[in-house]
Amino acid sequence: MLKAGDLTSRIMTRHLSGTNLERAGDHNQRVTLHAIRVNGPVVRPDLASATGLTPAAIATITKRLLKYRLILEAGTIRGSRGQPAKKLIINPDCWYSIGLNIDRDHITLVVVDFMGRVRARSSREIKFAMPKTVQSFFNRAIGPLLARARIDPAKLVGVGVAFPNDIQGAGLPGQPPEYSIWVEVAIDKLLAVNLDAPVFVENDAAAAAMGEMQFGLGQQYQSFFYMLLTAALGGGLVIDGHYFRGAAGRSGELGWLPGRAGGGDERPLQNIVSLSALYDSLAAHGYRVQSPQHLLRLDVDAQQVIDSWLATSVNALEHALVGINCLINPEAILIGGRLPGALIDRLASLLNERLRGYCGKIPSVAPVVRASMSEDAPALGAAILPFTEQFLPSRFALMNRINAD
Repeated sequence: MLKAGDLTSRIMTRHLSGTNLERAGDHNQRVTLHAIRVNGPVVRPDLASATGLTPAAIATITKRLLKYRLILEAGTIRGSRGQPAKKLIINPDCWYSIGLNIDRDHITLVVVDFMGRVRARSSREIKFAMPKTVQSFFNRAIGPLLARARIDPAKLVGVGVAFPNDIQGAGLPGQPPEYSIWVEVAIDKLLAVNLDAPVFVENDAAAAAMGEMQFGLGQQYQSFFYMLLTAALGGGLVIDGHYFRGAAGRSGELGWLPGRAGGGDERPLQNIVSLSALYDSLAAHGYRVQSPQHLLRLDVDAQQVIDSWLATSVNALEHALVGINCLINPEAILIGGRLPGALIDRLASLLNERLRGYCGKIPSVAPVVRASMSEDAPALGAAILPFTEQFLPSRFALMNRINAD
């Protein structure tokens, strides 16, 4: 049984840092709320110890969080001096968020609670959906999704959208010329509906990495490179618990690195290591794939095509991952996206086997691991964007608060 003063979670000691600076209440509240979300049920003395805030500050903050029902009391435990301490947990039903992932082969919509759990979901497999198609899907689906989950629209904190940078520029197989219309589209205006909630737009790989940072293996790894394998190939970079954007906001663009498939010509990695490339290889052998899960139901001959694609992907990714290890020194390289989990595990295993050959030749080799979030990672990450904006700590939260005052 957990006792007051006996928190063993390294999450709290590594991740969280409060401050007692004057006028920094918003930052401290975010840090405290995050500590409760990650570690609840948790008691106030442990919150003070983990965040570095005074017991008085924790008492004030938790009183405020309870008042607005962002947290709840969930029973008591007996402290070291025999005094009962009340356990605190996040109220998952206090706020909700919508996440939308627009990609070259599907549209996925999720409704997520404050604990990051999906309450309702709708998805459509469609190649190169045009803006009007996305708009129609969103407008038709959102009402029934909220009704199915019994969620009051007034409790929506926002809508997050995961949208690939240069969605029209990857030049994937079968992409129609008119798909270039996306360069002219304002996503927030496209999704204007009768919801009193702001819209946040983020690159799909960045959204997936942020979601993993806040609700997934980011609780285990402070620094990681996230590889998003969907219709194309993207990447995201988390360093010391913060998403790193780069000077132009385009860090982690793994898919644009040059690569080779066998002895072929040099081309972007996303034209080799992606679902589009895999589907194209299967189509050349007479197999038409309707969805990622269909990959697991193909016959033995088709599985040999998949095996060949996996081997080609490992060869194409090898030097890129060596570069990531040398330049970034992450704790792990995470693979997420729409490729079924069983195939991600096989790809990770093959990559780890290849990278073991570099042990002792380069300073450090990080393990390649399947990301914890599901194939809906970009949609889930998008849904977390409004929560991050309103409630969760970031390295900019304190600075913005002080400058604002």
